[in-house]
Amino acid sequence: MKLSTKQINSINYTASGVIEKASIDEKIKEIAVKASKNIEIKGFRKGKVPLNVVLDRYKDSLTKDSEQELIGIAYKEAIKEIGKDEKDLIGEPVFKKFNRNDNGIEVEFLISFRPTINLDGYEKLIPEVKVEEIKDKDLKARKEAMLKQYAPLEKTKKQILKKGDYAKFDFEGFLDGVAFEGGKANDYMLEIGSNQFIPGFEDSMIDMKVGEEKDINVTFPENYQAANLAGKEVVFKIKLHEIHGKKIPEINEELLKKLLPNEEKVSEELLDEKIKEQMQNEAKFKLIDEKLKIEFVDKMLEKYDFELPQNILEQETNLQLNQAARTFTKEQLEELKDDKKLEEKRKEFEVEAAKSVKLTFIVDELARLRNVIVNDQEVAQAIYFEAMRYGVEPKKLMENYQQNGTIPAIRMSLLEEKLFADIFLGKDK
Repeated sequence: MKLSTKQINSINYTASGVIEKASIDEKIKEIAVKASKNIEIKGFRKGKVPLNVVLDRYKDSLTKDSEQELIGIAYKEAIKEIGKDEKDLIGEPVFKKFNRNDNGIEVEFLISFRPTINLDGYEKLIPEVKVEEIKDKDLKARKEAMLKQYAPLEKTKKQILKKGDYAKFDFEGFLDGVAFEGGKANDYMLEIGSNQFIPGFEDSMIDMKVGEEKDINVTFPENYQAANLAGKEVVFKIKLHEIHGKKIPEINEELLKKLLPNEEKVSEELLDEKIKEQMQNEAKFKLIDEKLKIEFVDKMLEKYDFELPQNILEQETNLQLNQAARTFTKEQLEELKDDKKLEEKRKEFEVEAAKSVKLTFIVDELARLRNVIVNDQEVAQAIYFEAMRYGVEPKKLMENYQQNGTIPAIRMSLLEEKLFADIFLGKDK
């Protein structure tokens, strides 16, 4: 096997050469001899099938197996010639050329290794987590909302329904003029503005008068669980009977014990303190997710530079291009049949793909430096909660993710979440 390697940069290499026809034929015969000992063919005893019969009947599969084995040997020889450790390999080789001819197979493939990353001084780039003091009016509003949860619903004298009111009403849904199953209820109680119903339903009820009947036109979400209704426009006929509300209850020791179940000594001051603490944490997480994390990532991408494995970069570029292609027009897709146009489009996506790949390696290195890991149990737990949220069987969802190769992406997502909590919150996470 004639093979030569060429260095692109510190972690990317190409290997090219020819897998001679004689080597392929010899490997086919070698595999066929081994196979003939176990193959059962009618008219022959097991282990006594003539070699020429095996070669003739299983020619295609034997050729394929021999080529794969020889490619594997070529891959190992290339790594040996490059002089790097196999444990530093990353991803699969990417074939740039694979041409069969009378002399054998001309091959050229890309080999990539894990980059060396030095993130010295990254701590200086971590922005300070500083949130504004919780205002008294906001604390009061949150406290009233909590107290309302323990207040009974009471019929009011209001005649016009507003956001925040509770509507007692009848409804029935119709698809193309026909009532559909599960779309009817009488004396149903709904908090307007709670978003319990499909988008548009509750907003359309605002300003209805007690006793009023109304037709509401809404569209079910595309991902609605009932397939016969997903994405469909329907009409709900409704009648408002009563308007209910909740009166903020007086604070007493009994109510405080319900609101502070883990505290030995309860007081309204302690309740205010706990509510304020909760609101500060919420503000902190919001600030991290919406601003600080983005700032930190941008600074890291700008400050630290290293070679990227080209096979991983190509894979990510193709992934982003394929995802975007789902939104392309017919004319745009037709243009991509031209190799030159396709390559130009790939170049457009390569910039963002490079950022994504670079960030993945940075996150991986930061997690190593800070000893942040995600174990199999955490992955399984995340999938379990997702299954419960969507009402599917956890085992089936896990199997589906395993078959689709989605598990690594889930693990990376969990790792990022734990890592940024560790970076920004430390012991407070």
